[in-house]
Order: sequence, then structure tokens, then C-alpha cells
Amino acid sequence: MGYLDTILFATLLFIGFGYFYLNIKKIIRNINLGIDVNRNDNPKSRWTNMAMIALGQSKMVKRPIAGILHIIVYAGFIIINIELLEIIIDGLFGTHRIFAPIGVVYDVLIASFEILALLVLIAVFAFWTRRNIIKLKRFASKDLTGFPKNDANYILYFEVVLMSLFLLMNASDLHLQNIPGGFSHFIKAGSFPVSQFIEPLFNGVSSELVMLLNELFWWLHIIGILIFMNYLYFSKHLHILLAFPNTYFADLNPKGQFDNLQSVTNEVKMMMDPNADPYATPTSDQKTPAKFGASDIQDLNWVQLLNAYTCTECGRCTSSCPANLTGKKLSPRKIMMDTRDRMEEVGKNIDANKGIFVPDNKSLLNDYITPEELWACTSCNACVEECPVNISPLSIIMDMRRYLVMEQSAAPMPINAMMTNIENNGAPWQYNQQDRLNWKNEM
Repeated sequence: MGYLDTILFATLLFIGFGYFYLNIKKIIRNINLGIDVNRNDNPKSRWTNMAMIALGQSKMVKRPIAGILHIIVYAGFIIINIELLEIIIDGLFGTHRIFAPIGVVYDVLIASFEILALLVLIAVFAFWTRRNIIKLKRFASKDLTGFPKNDANYILYFEVVLMSLFLLMNASDLHLQNIPGGFSHFIKAGSFPVSQFIEPLFNGVSSELVMLLNELFWWLHIIGILIFMNYLYFSKHLHILLAFPNTYFADLNPKGQFDNLQSVTNEVKMMMDPNADPYATPTSDQKTPAKFGASDIQDLNWVQLLNAYTCTECGRCTSSCPANLTGKKLSPRKIMMDTRDRMEEVGKNIDANKGIFVPDNKSLLNDYITPEELWACTSCNACVEECPVNISPLSIIMDMRRYLVMEQSAAPMPINAMMTNIENNGAPWQYNQQDRLNWKNEM
């Protein structure tokens, strides 16, 4: 590579990683719009969660076919991109296969990259078939239309192009290595168990043209990687990066254990404690919050917003939701997608107004998520159990329900009747306490 090529390559890297950095800053800013919550307890369990679920894919393999295919693509993405380090060094310093001197280890690495690339192509074909030919129900749902539906296919096409370019690059390189007295910098290096079968395509082609094609494949491969990296911001495949912090900061409490509002708990304790001073100055954890529950993203905590960005849109939650299975409007996947869409809308509002959010007369509740969806939830935790990256749609549903009940008194009639009975009679039933044992007279 000449100086001009090196400058062009450095410029491409600067633009690609610079744009990626700016988008990551936006994501962090948007997540921090949420309420602060402490998730730094029990680090040992959190590291274990991240290692088992994000790195080890333990929840993915509960559905073996999709799980194994996903592990292949995941491993391919992680391991093959080790090769990206060599490409960057070669591009910046004008070298060629800078790691070749490590000998046998290099041969093993290149061979493993190629085998993984082939496996990724097979897995991608299987994924594409499941989505577009077989049309699995969870991929053909009405809450997965437009860009979210096409996004998965775009990623699959990206993978095909990147893996194909990698194999073509190696095949042309192998061809040039085998030319007697050929180009000096195409030294004998690497083992090519897959691209050796592609290499014969270049037989009969002039060496100069093969070298030109090799450079073209090399440039297209790195440009493709940079485009793919920056496409992640707009795609559900952001979970490639966020699955790790999301599983680390996930709720460690037993499923089904909901948080109590401290201010309400303190009031109940005061009612139950005859020695409590009702005129005592409340401490910081006793003050009544500005709003009970959540109606917009600023009322959710930052982990819930991280959940929304991490959502893989795989639909495992919705396919296991009993409300959805019985025809109700609720889709846990849609809850997470709507939360992310509203977050993005608020973020764009802040960008357009120089860092300040200007009220837009919209909110997550009603404009994105309807009360009908929220009240369809049975709070069974099936969605939480099924999610491969420990996302909790239920926590968002419960916070929004809390807002409907405590701020708007907008619970369904049966729930309002139950709460009135508890308030008046000390029980969910519409019977005076003195009449509760009347049934015994009928025995």
C-alpha cells in the first residue's frame, strides 16, 4: 500500500469509529434519562450472570435449533473479527499479513476463521429460511412489520457479504502465494481449508487482475465491517454490544417479587405504629415522589431503558405470553420496541433543542402503549423467563399500571371494586367484616 492508500484507510477508520462513538454517546445519554437505581450489589452473581447468559448463551439453547445456529453466528462474529486487528495494522502501516511470522498458530487461526465463516453462511441461510420461507409465527407477528421486520434480513445479507468477501480475499491471496516468482509480499502464510476450493476460480486470470481483485475484496471487507458497525445503532442487533451490561445489571430478585414504593411503605408503617410521630420531618427516602409509577420514559429507571435498547426482537417473550396466545392485544416484544422508539423520539427532541427536552405533548402511555395492553398482562413472568438476555418487559408494565392506578384512578372496574372493598371491609369481598362467617349458618 502506498502513502495515499494509508491516508485513505486512516480517514475511513477515523470516520467509521468517530460516527460509532457519537452514536454510543447518544445511547448512553438516552439511557441516563431514566431514574437512577442501584444495581451494584452482589457483583459475584452479576459476573456469573453475564458469563453464563451473555457470553455462554445458556438461555439461547433452551430452543436448541435456533440456539445452536445463533452460537455459530455469534462465535463467527466475535472470533473472525480478531482478524480485523490484522487488517487495521496492515492498512495503517502498509504491511501484509503482519501476524504471519507466528507460524503454526497463524495457520490454525486462519483455518478456524475460514471454517467459522462457512458455518456462519450455513447458519445465515437457515435463519433466512426460517424467517422468509417457513415464516415462523413469532417472525410474522403484526407487531413486527416495516423496518423491524426487514432489519433482520438486512443483517443476514450483511453477514453473507462480509463472510463471502473474507473467503474471496483469502482465495485470491492463496492464488497469488502460489504463483512462482510472483509478488514478493504475498508470502506463504495461513491455512485455507475453505478458500482453497474457491481459489481455482482465478485460474487463467492475469496475476495483475487477481491482485487488483484481492485489494478490492480487502477494501470492501473493511468498509463493510465499518458500515455494519455503524448500522448497529439503528438495528435490533445493538444487543451484540449491550447484552453484556444488560445481563450484568439485571434484577437479581426472585421472579414475581415486585418493588414497593418506599413512601407508601413508610405511610403504612406509620399507620401501624402507634408511637410514630406524624409530624416528624421525612428523611430523603421517605419523601413522596413527584409521580407514582411511569407514564413516559423519564419515569422508568435506567436499567429498564437499557433493556429496551438491548431487545433482540426475537419474539420468544411474545410467543410464550399467555395473554397474547389467547388473542389479547399485549405483546411483550412490542412493549420493549415501543419504549425504545419513544426513547429515540425524546433523544431527537433533545438533539434538535440543543440538549434540552421540549415537551411534545406525547408520552409512552397512550401514544405508544395502550392501557388495554397493560391490563391484559397476567404478571406470570413468562416473558422474563424466556428472554435470552434477561430483559424484563413486566417491570415496565407494572410501573405503567401503577401510574394508571395511583395517578389517574384508571384501573378496570373489577380492580377498583376490589380496592374499595379492601379499604372499606379489609378484604377483597363486598361483605362487612361482621358478616364474613354467615356462611356457617347455612351448613
